[in-house]
Amino acid sequence: MSNSRIRKAAVAAALGLAFSAAWGANLGATLGRGATPDEIKAWNIDVRPDFQGLPQGQGTVAEGTKLWESTCASCHGDFADSNAVFPPIVGAYQASKQDIATGRVAKLANVTDGGGTSIEKLSTLSTLFDYIHRAMPWNAPDTLTWNQTYSLVAYLLNLANVVPANFTLTRDNVQQVQDMLPNRNGMTWNHGMWPGKEIGNGGIPDTHNVECMKNCAPKPKVESFIPEYAMNTWGNLADETRPWGPIRGQVTLSKAELKKIDEKKQAAASDPNAKVVSLIKANGCIACHSFGDNKVVGPGYQEIAKRYAGKKDMVAELTGRIMKGGSGVWGSIPMPPQSISEADAKMIATWVVDGAKQ
Repeated sequence: MSNSRIRKAAVAAALGLAFSAAWGANLGATLGRGATPDEIKAWNIDVRPDFQGLPQGQGTVAEGTKLWESTCASCHGDFADSNAVFPPIVGAYQASKQDIATGRVAKLANVTDGGGTSIEKLSTLSTLFDYIHRAMPWNAPDTLTWNQTYSLVAYLLNLANVVPANFTLTRDNVQQVQDMLPNRNGMTWNHGMWPGKEIGNGGIPDTHNVECMKNCAPKPKVESFIPEYAMNTWGNLADETRPWGPIRGQVTLSKAELKKIDEKKQAAASDPNAKVVSLIKANGCIACHSFGDNKVVGPGYQEIAKRYAGKKDMVAELTGRIMKGGSGVWGSIPMPPQSISEADAKMIATWVVDGAKQ
């Protein structure tokens, strides 16, 4: 290449870099801004195994008991023993002196005894704090205060016989409680999966294999397929895959089936009963109530409809029960308050009084 051509290429490259830098700066200025400290604080709510991220707070077993009964028992049972909706968190497990001393739940060594409850397998108390605070209650996640979270953790630990009934859990004694967890030594730390150098072995890989690149076999052809029996389990996969990018979902339904589904959707759009059914599913109500008359956690909608059939004067009361929760009408298990608008709650209540038709 001649000197003149080299100079021209250099100038063009410099201009291109200058344009790219200016364009990038302009893009950053027009499409976004730096997050504020308050925004970062609201997002950064995780609790690490060394309890970094856990704010100051406190909670008693007694406070946790009341909160559990009003908010958690409907899904997890009065004593965290429910198998109806979720597996037992504590169940019948009572931490023995040996388990607390060794930090290993002895029964977990025997695979024939089953998988154990959540509290038996718990190795880091931070996991319990983090999950309860960020994901519970099921119908209103991320609404618990930190003091309420402390109380619920204290209640579960008391059920498992780890702390006494008069115990107050605080940020100052949480490490002492971690040191009493029955299965605290049940997690392997000496590997490179833990981030950073504070935990684990500092990032040393678990394997040290390298590609030999010699005497290689023919290039393998990787294929996957959906078994026939699972083809339509989740509907048409092509509809559930993002419409951009290199990956497309497989069309798992025939044109005739797709047409039927489309017709059903169009019919549901104008069917008031279908709208309520869709509303109930969207709000997770069927986790506790079936559409029939069989009991799950609470009574089925058909059973409720039989009691209130035609009683238009009950619509207002049922609307209030749906929104505020309550207990005693259908048994001792309480229904927690629902995060639902009054208009939607009234629609469900009216549907029930009209016979819960589908």
